[in-house]
Amino acid sequence: MLTRADMARIVGSDNYRTDEWILDLFQDWFDPCPFNPNFDPIKHVDGLKIEWEDRTFVNPPYSNPLPWVKKAIKEHDKGKTIVMLLKHDSSTRWYQLLHMQGSQFLMFNRRLKYQTGRSANFPSVLAILSKRDIL
Repeated sequence: MLTRADMARIVGSDNYRTDEWILDLFQDWFDPCPFNPNFDPIKHVDGLKIEWEDRTFVNPPYSNPLPWVKKAIKEHDKGKTIVMLLKHDSSTRWYQLLHMQGSQFLMFNRRLKYQTGRSANFPSVLAILSKRDIL
């Protein structure tokens, strides 16, 4: 079985761990991320290839969130609520797709630290795909 340190080496430096206070908000939600303590590297080999649960929180790789956004939209079309933690960059194709899908965007009033102890170099946003208004 792979340890968390093994998984960190496998996924590389593209990934940032979600701030603990955000994880607490989504404590009972499914999370397809390898940093999730409930992630099973045998069962959940690829978060893009598995079925997501009715309430899913995703912190995708920041260099290319597009495949994760497309997966989130497909899962949302099945009636699921998906929340994604993303860089706030409205100039991207993935942001436009989320906007066209009717996502709600929740911006943060400060930079997140991603469990590094220092503020990120970029602003972040929660993109919420839900069949009902939750904000």
